[in-house]
Amino acid sequence: MNPYRSLIIDDELLARQVIRTLLQTVPDFMVVDEAANGTEAVLKVLQQKPDLIFLDIQMPELDGFEVMKEIWAHHQPMVVFTTAYDQYALRAFEVNAVDYLLKPFNEIRFYQALNRAKERLAQRAQPQVDALMGQLLHDEAARPDGAYLRRILVKETGKMSLVNTDDILYFDADGNYITLHTEEKNHLIYESLTNLETRLDPSTFVRIHRSHIVNLDYIAEIENHFNGEYKVRLRTGQQLKWSRSYRDNLKAFYTRVT
Repeated sequence: MNPYRSLIIDDELLARQVIRTLLQTVPDFMVVDEAANGTEAVLKVLQQKPDLIFLDIQMPELDGFEVMKEIWAHHQPMVVFTTAYDQYALRAFEVNAVDYLLKPFNEIRFYQALNRAKERLAQRAQPQVDALMGQLLHDEAARPDGAYLRRILVKETGKMSLVNTDDILYFDADGNYITLHTEEKNHLIYESLTNLETRLDPSTFVRIHRSHIVNLDYIAEIENHFNGEYKVRLRTGQQLKWSRSYRDNLKAFYTRVT
Protein backbone atom coordinates (compact mmCIF):
# COMPACT_ATOMS: atom_id res chain seq x y z
CA MET A 1 0.00 0.00 0.00
CA ASN A 2 1.24 3.50 -0.82
CA PRO A 3 1.97 5.70 2.20
CA TYR A 4 -0.62 8.24 3.23
CA ARG A 5 0.18 11.74 1.97
CA SER A 6 0.60 14.33 4.72
CA LEU A 7 0.84 18.12 4.65
CA ILE A 8 2.13 20.21 7.56
CA ILE A 9 0.62 23.67 8.12
CA ASP A 10 2.15 25.93 10.76
CA ASP A 11 3.59 29.44 10.78
CA GLU A 12 6.47 28.32 13.02
CA LEU A 13 9.36 26.66 11.19
CA LEU A 14 10.46 24.71 14.27
CA ALA A 15 6.95 23.28 14.74
CA ARG A 16 6.92 22.08 11.12
CA GLN A 17 10.35 20.52 11.53
CA VAL A 18 9.28 18.61 14.65
CA ILE A 19 6.26 17.10 12.90
CA ARG A 20 8.27 16.28 9.77
CA THR A 21 10.94 14.51 11.83
CA LEU A 22 8.35 12.44 13.67
CA LEU A 23 6.52 11.51 10.47
CA GLN A 24 9.75 10.31 8.88
CA THR A 25 9.91 7.53 11.47
CA VAL A 26 6.56 6.10 10.32
CA PRO A 27 6.65 4.28 6.96
CA ASP A 28 2.86 4.49 6.49
CA PHE A 29 3.04 8.28 6.09
CA MET A 30 4.99 10.65 3.86
CA VAL A 31 5.26 14.45 3.89
CA VAL A 32 4.31 15.93 0.53
CA ASP A 33 4.58 19.62 1.42
CA GLU A 34 4.49 22.34 4.06
CA ALA A 35 2.71 25.69 4.40
CA ALA A 36 3.60 28.65 6.62
CA ASN A 37 0.32 30.60 6.57
CA GLY A 38 -3.38 30.09 5.90
CA THR A 39 -3.44 31.33 2.32
CA GLU A 40 -0.50 29.15 1.34
CA ALA A 41 -2.17 26.24 3.12
CA VAL A 42 -5.32 26.47 1.00
CA LEU A 43 -3.30 26.52 -2.23
CA LYS A 44 -1.13 23.57 -1.25
CA VAL A 45 -4.01 21.44 0.01
CA LEU A 46 -5.84 21.93 -3.28
CA GLN A 47 -2.66 21.21 -5.26
CA GLN A 48 -1.40 18.21 -3.30
CA LYS A 49 -4.73 16.64 -2.22
CA PRO A 50 -3.19 15.18 0.97
CA ASP A 51 -4.83 12.39 2.95
CA LEU A 52 -3.92 14.06 6.25
CA ILE A 53 -3.07 17.59 7.33
CA PHE A 54 -1.48 18.80 10.55
CA LEU A 55 -3.11 22.19 11.00
CA ASP A 56 -2.13 25.02 13.32
CA ILE A 57 -4.99 27.30 14.37
CA GLN A 58 -3.55 30.76 14.98
CA MET A 59 -1.76 31.75 11.77
CA PRO A 60 -1.36 34.85 9.58
CA GLU A 61 -3.94 35.63 6.87
CA LEU A 62 -6.32 32.72 7.58
CA ASP A 63 -6.63 30.74 10.81
CA GLY A 64 -6.98 26.97 10.85
CA PHE A 65 -10.77 26.95 10.87
CA GLU A 66 -10.88 29.42 7.97
CA VAL A 67 -8.53 27.14 6.03
CA MET A 68 -10.99 24.27 6.55
CA LYS A 69 -13.88 26.38 5.29
CA GLU A 70 -11.94 27.26 2.13
CA ILE A 71 -10.88 23.72 1.24
CA TRP A 72 -13.82 21.61 2.42
CA ALA A 73 -15.99 21.91 -0.69
CA HIS A 74 -13.05 20.78 -2.84
CA HIS A 75 -11.04 18.34 -0.74
CA GLN A 76 -11.61 16.77 2.68
CA PRO A 77 -8.46 15.42 4.30
CA MET A 78 -8.24 14.06 7.80
CA VAL A 79 -7.28 16.89 10.16
CA VAL A 80 -5.08 16.87 13.25
CA PHE A 81 -5.04 20.30 14.87
CA THR A 82 -1.77 21.41 16.48
CA THR A 83 -1.87 24.50 18.69
CA ALA A 84 -0.57 26.04 21.90
CA TYR A 85 -4.11 27.06 22.93
CA ASP A 86 -6.64 24.71 24.53
CA GLN A 87 -9.73 26.91 24.09
CA TYR A 88 -10.34 25.67 20.55
CA ALA A 89 -10.62 21.98 21.43
CA LEU A 90 -14.43 21.78 21.46
CA ARG A 91 -14.74 23.58 18.15
CA ALA A 92 -12.08 21.30 16.64
CA PHE A 93 -14.05 18.18 17.47
CA GLU A 94 -17.29 19.78 16.30
CA VAL A 95 -15.73 19.90 12.82
CA ASN A 96 -14.80 16.23 13.17
CA ALA A 97 -11.05 16.62 13.65
CA VAL A 98 -9.10 13.39 14.17
CA ASP A 99 -7.24 14.81 17.14
CA TYR A 100 -6.15 17.99 18.90
CA LEU A 101 -2.47 18.15 19.81
CA LEU A 102 -1.64 20.74 22.43
CA LYS A 103 1.89 22.11 22.03
CA PRO A 104 4.35 21.09 23.25
CA PHE A 105 3.38 17.45 22.70
CA ASN A 106 5.59 14.40 23.17
CA GLU A 107 6.25 11.51 20.79
CA ILE A 108 3.74 9.19 22.46
CA ARG A 109 0.95 11.72 22.11
CA PHE A 110 1.88 12.37 18.48
CA TYR A 111 1.84 8.68 17.59
CA GLN A 112 -1.56 8.31 19.27
CA ALA A 113 -2.93 10.98 16.96
CA LEU A 114 -1.28 9.33 13.98
CA ASN A 115 -2.84 5.96 14.84
CA ARG A 116 -6.27 7.57 15.03
CA ALA A 117 -5.72 9.15 11.64
CA LYS A 118 -4.61 5.83 10.19
CA GLU A 119 -7.73 4.08 11.52
CA ARG A 120 -10.01 6.71 10.01
CA LEU A 121 -8.20 6.64 6.68
CA ALA A 122 -8.58 2.86 6.55
CA GLN A 123 -12.28 3.12 7.37
CA ARG A 124 -12.77 5.75 4.68
CA ALA A 125 -11.70 3.22 2.09
CA GLN A 126 -14.29 0.63 3.09
CA PRO A 127 -16.49 -0.56 0.20
CA GLN A 128 -19.76 0.26 1.93
CA VAL A 129 -18.86 3.95 1.87
CA ASP A 130 -18.51 3.83 -1.91
CA ALA A 131 -21.76 1.89 -2.16
CA LEU A 132 -23.61 4.49 -0.11
CA MET A 133 -22.21 7.31 -2.21
CA GLY A 134 -23.25 5.46 -5.35
CA GLN A 135 -26.77 5.09 -3.97
CA LEU A 136 -26.95 8.79 -3.20
CA LEU A 137 -25.68 9.78 -6.65
CA HIS A 138 -28.23 7.46 -8.25
CA ASP A 139 -31.03 9.01 -6.21
CA GLU A 140 -29.88 12.53 -7.02
CA ALA A 141 -29.66 11.75 -10.74
CA ALA A 142 -33.20 10.38 -10.65
CA ARG A 143 -34.54 13.37 -8.73
CA PRO A 144 -36.48 15.64 -11.13
CA ASP A 145 -35.53 19.29 -11.47
CA GLY A 146 -37.25 21.36 -8.83
CA ALA A 147 -37.75 18.43 -6.45
CA TYR A 148 -36.73 19.04 -2.84
CA LEU A 149 -34.28 17.09 -0.73
CA ARG A 150 -35.66 14.01 0.97
CA ARG A 151 -32.33 12.87 2.42
CA ILE A 152 -29.07 14.59 3.32
CA LEU A 153 -25.63 12.97 3.20
CA VAL A 154 -23.60 13.41 6.39
CA LYS A 155 -20.01 12.35 6.99
CA GLU A 156 -19.08 10.98 10.37
CA THR A 157 -16.15 9.13 11.86
CA GLY A 158 -15.13 6.64 9.20
CA LYS A 159 -18.51 6.48 7.52
CA MET A 160 -21.24 8.28 5.63
CA SER A 161 -24.94 8.09 6.31
CA LEU A 162 -28.19 9.45 4.95
CA VAL A 163 -30.56 11.44 7.17
CA ASN A 164 -34.21 11.72 6.16
CA THR A 165 -35.29 15.35 6.10
CA ASP A 166 -38.58 14.33 7.78
CA ASP A 167 -36.53 13.39 10.85
CA ILE A 168 -34.81 16.77 11.16
CA LEU A 169 -36.20 19.08 13.83
CA TYR A 170 -34.24 22.13 12.78
CA PHE A 171 -31.00 23.33 11.21
CA ASP A 172 -28.59 25.52 13.17
CA ALA A 173 -25.85 27.38 11.25
CA ASP A 174 -22.48 28.73 12.34
CA GLY A 175 -20.88 30.27 9.27
CA ASN A 176 -20.89 27.57 6.60
CA TYR A 177 -21.20 24.75 9.13
CA ILE A 178 -24.74 23.50 9.74
CA THR A 179 -25.88 21.23 12.56
CA LEU A 180 -28.81 18.94 11.72
CA HIS A 181 -30.81 18.34 14.90
CA THR A 182 -32.82 15.12 15.10
CA GLU A 183 -34.45 13.42 18.09
CA GLU A 184 -31.71 10.78 18.20
CA LYS A 185 -28.51 12.73 17.50
CA ASN A 186 -27.01 15.74 15.76
CA HIS A 187 -25.01 15.78 12.53
CA LEU A 188 -22.63 18.36 11.09
CA ILE A 189 -22.41 19.29 7.39
CA TYR A 190 -20.56 21.96 5.45
CA GLU A 191 -22.91 24.18 3.44
CA SER A 192 -24.35 27.67 3.62
CA LEU A 193 -27.79 27.90 5.20
CA THR A 194 -28.98 30.09 2.34
CA ASN A 195 -28.06 27.44 -0.22
CA LEU A 196 -29.62 24.64 1.82
CA GLU A 197 -32.83 26.65 2.21
CA THR A 198 -33.38 26.61 -1.58
CA ARG A 199 -33.20 22.80 -1.59
CA LEU A 200 -35.76 22.23 1.18
CA ASP A 201 -39.53 22.05 0.80
CA PRO A 202 -40.76 25.52 1.88
CA SER A 203 -44.11 24.09 2.98
CA THR A 204 -42.25 22.09 5.65
CA PHE A 205 -39.01 23.95 6.36
CA VAL A 206 -39.06 27.67 7.14
CA ARG A 207 -36.28 30.13 7.88
CA ILE A 208 -37.02 31.75 11.24
CA HIS A 209 -33.64 33.33 11.97
CA ARG A 210 -30.42 34.00 10.10
CA SER A 211 -29.03 30.89 11.84
CA HIS A 212 -32.12 28.64 11.99
CA ILE A 213 -34.41 26.73 9.65
CA VAL A 214 -37.18 24.85 11.47
CA ASN A 215 -39.34 21.87 10.52
CA LEU A 216 -42.90 23.16 10.95
CA ASP A 217 -44.17 19.68 11.81
CA TYR A 218 -42.21 19.76 15.07
CA ILE A 219 -43.46 23.13 16.33
CA ALA A 220 -45.62 22.79 19.45
CA GLU A 221 -46.08 26.43 20.38
CA ILE A 222 -45.33 29.97 19.25
CA GLU A 223 -45.66 32.90 21.64
CA ASN A 224 -45.01 36.62 21.41
CA HIS A 225 -41.68 37.67 22.82
CA PHE A 226 -40.76 41.35 22.38
CA ASN A 227 -39.78 43.78 19.61
CA GLY A 228 -41.79 41.80 17.09
CA GLU A 229 -40.01 38.53 17.84
CA TYR A 230 -41.48 35.16 18.86
CA LYS A 231 -40.45 32.22 20.98
CA VAL A 232 -40.79 28.83 19.30
CA ARG A 233 -41.08 25.67 21.40
CA LEU A 234 -40.62 22.34 19.65
CA ARG A 235 -42.41 19.13 20.58
CA THR A 236 -39.06 17.82 21.79
CA GLY A 237 -38.62 20.74 24.21
CA GLN A 238 -36.04 22.89 22.43
CA GLN A 239 -36.72 26.61 22.24
CA LEU A 240 -35.77 28.83 19.31
CA LYS A 241 -36.20 32.48 18.47
CA TRP A 242 -38.28 33.55 15.46
CA SER A 243 -36.67 36.86 14.60
CA ARG A 244 -38.47 39.93 13.36
CA SER A 245 -36.60 39.79 10.03
CA TYR A 246 -38.36 36.51 9.17
CA ARG A 247 -41.79 37.37 10.58
CA ASP A 248 -43.36 37.20 7.11
CA ASN A 249 -42.62 33.46 7.07
CA LEU A 250 -45.22 32.91 9.80
CA LYS A 251 -47.89 32.49 7.14
CA ALA A 252 -46.24 29.20 6.13
CA PHE A 253 -46.82 27.92 9.66
CA TYR A 254 -50.46 29.05 9.69
CA THR A 255 -51.01 27.38 6.31
CA ARG A 256 -49.47 24.17 7.62
CA VAL A 257 -51.68 23.89 10.70
CA THR A 258 -55.00 25.07 9.26
